[in-house]
Amino acid sequence: MDFHCLSHSIETLGPSWGSPFHAFRLPTSFMTPQAFSKTIALGDGRTITLETGKLARQAQGSVVVRMGNTMLLGTVVSNYDAREGIDFLPLTVEYREKFYASGRIPGGFLKREGRPYDEEVLTMRLVDRVLRPLFPEDYHAETQVIIYLISHDEEHMADSLAGLAASAAIALSDIPFNGPMSEVRVGRIDGKLKINPSSSEMERSDLDIMVGATADSIVMVEGEMKEISEQEMVEAIRFAHDAIKVQVAAQLELAAEFKGAIAIREYSHETHDEALREKIRSFAYDKVYAVAKSGQAKHDRSAAFKAVREEFLESLPEEERDAAKPFLSAYFGEVEYDAMRAMILDEGLRLDGRKPDEIRPIWCEVDYLPSAHGSAVFTRGETQSLTAVTLGSKLDENRIDMATFQGAERFYLHYNFPPFSTGEARPMRGTSRREIGHGNLAQRALEQVLPADNPYVIRVVSDILESNGSSSMATVCAGTLALMDAGIPLTKPVSGIAMGLITDPNSGRYAVLSDILGDEDHLGDMDFKVCGTKDGITACQMDIKIKGLNFEILEKALMQAREGRMHILGEMMKALDAPRPELKPHAPRILIIRIPKEFIGAVIGPGGKIIQGIQAETGANIAIEEVGNEGIVEIATNNGEAMAKAEAAIKAIVWQPEVGETYMGTVRSIMPFGAFVEINKGTDGLLHISEIEWRRLEKVEDVLKEGDKIEVKLIGKDERGKLKLSRKVLLPRPERNGTPEN
Repeated sequence: MDFHCLSHSIETLGPSWGSPFHAFRLPTSFMTPQAFSKTIALGDGRTITLETGKLARQAQGSVVVRMGNTMLLGTVVSNYDAREGIDFLPLTVEYREKFYASGRIPGGFLKREGRPYDEEVLTMRLVDRVLRPLFPEDYHAETQVIIYLISHDEEHMADSLAGLAASAAIALSDIPFNGPMSEVRVGRIDGKLKINPSSSEMERSDLDIMVGATADSIVMVEGEMKEISEQEMVEAIRFAHDAIKVQVAAQLELAAEFKGAIAIREYSHETHDEALREKIRSFAYDKVYAVAKSGQAKHDRSAAFKAVREEFLESLPEEERDAAKPFLSAYFGEVEYDAMRAMILDEGLRLDGRKPDEIRPIWCEVDYLPSAHGSAVFTRGETQSLTAVTLGSKLDENRIDMATFQGAERFYLHYNFPPFSTGEARPMRGTSRREIGHGNLAQRALEQVLPADNPYVIRVVSDILESNGSSSMATVCAGTLALMDAGIPLTKPVSGIAMGLITDPNSGRYAVLSDILGDEDHLGDMDFKVCGTKDGITACQMDIKIKGLNFEILEKALMQAREGRMHILGEMMKALDAPRPELKPHAPRILIIRIPKEFIGAVIGPGGKIIQGIQAETGANIAIEEVGNEGIVEIATNNGEAMAKAEAAIKAIVWQPEVGETYMGTVRSIMPFGAFVEINKGTDGLLHISEIEWRRLEKVEDVLKEGDKIEVKLIGKDERGKLKLSRKVLLPRPERNGTPEN
């Protein structure tokens, strides 16, 4: 079949496939694609290019984003019908880095990309958290955004382009979307803010935040920083938003050129019963308001809300109940939403009876686990973290082998959220994306205060035992205490708090909430997590659910967060106010030995035989790496005797004799011209017959025999590096006629 026949066949079959195939222009451009592109100038000679029309044309929207030699392919597909019974947006965002993008083949036994790395999951979450609130609330079609890294260069980081790729793909489709949006990274190098700095520049930056926004609203902020002020944070976010507005405009221009007359699809994914909605509001609002105002604990409050719902259902005629059940959850949710917000704005009261800026009761305990190297329990209200610290050696590093990064982490934090923490029973099927994201936030917050000369690999594990909001911030607080309990000399303690927001767009009133509950997160307008020391912010994560959040509210939230952090820090210090001066007795001690580079092979031995033998003999863990012109040997054990044996063994291998030094040696063999004396294991030198005594000897055996222990001095080396020893220079010179012999 020639191309014209194939093209005609596709045109004929297209409408029967159940999708508006004309949107893709496939028949007329199947063999000769027409590319559309748009260039975004970053203002300093760098550019970002958006291109569509060449790749992935059967996706409903696709775009290639390029900066330098880093290229991302962003695609989106959304079904035209929603599954029955779905009342939410089933959105999935996938970000995958292809190893070919950096000219590498995957390691391991299976030579193909497998499950996503944590860093890929974190990028997915960055994109998802901005996209999700921008879809219409009544749009419930299954939607999938897939972003591939298809080319990579070390200077242009792909994660700062992923949000732009996702949004541009959607903008090029017929999917309803309240965007476009984009994401940028902000760094501060030598005091100057910069959009999407290079990897090498980020090594000198004291700020690393990702900001996601539309043209008129900040939606997401996440990052780490070296104790910056609240005002500096606001300045960086404002700087990012200005750059994002330019990227949003470029997407709109590209979409207008590419899509032409293609309209946004029509859909109908929800049906409503307005009479029932009003009946529920009339029946339940006052009752729900009373429950909200009662200050009950989480499960008691949930049970009371459920009782109101069941009471309403019982009030209906039996023949109307089945028809009402599908709407109950949504309509009662609206009542709870309105009642809670009105109570906060009108009376300044929250679900648990607190004022907007009040922190829940806190209690802490350290050294809770006798076998861990450091541990702490941090409880704030109905949220509790049990956190443990384990100290290890280089062998315990978290090794990372991605397409874009190869290296190892010496500090890492794992966050676990078991179902019992919320009183639920559900399957546990591996680490969730949420757990990876919350753990990464806490890790970034604490990493800023680790000592620069820390010799240990440190693993922190936070098990959330109770949860009612702010469990990631409980992890930060418990992590600080556990690290100090382990004897890690943190530069300063860190605390964390989650802030919320309730707004009324009609009246302009708003309330910033400190230390939010789970329900306040779910029913509120913002979840803003802020971590820091007494001197500044070390990490943050913000998700905003409303449009048009102004910088006045943002700055107020940051300042109120600081007050809350200081209060929490004060409560933490009551349990432990400084790092312990010593490690726990059962914690490993680490000894670092620096050796000449040429001895690295000798320490390792053929096939690792020598170093493995020392470990087997002593029980110590030994790691060695080449750094510059020397080898760094790390010995880790909590047994002092094992440490001493391992140190002696290493030093024996790398031992270098020095001319002029005196050594106790063993005579290993006797020759007519002298004796070979071993002055260290594997190292011997020649004691010439003339250097044994001051008098002339006929035979070496007249003085020495094999196995004798004698003291000798290294007097030099011959042209081949062989050692020359002397015994006589350590002996008194005999006298002749009252004067020493020459």
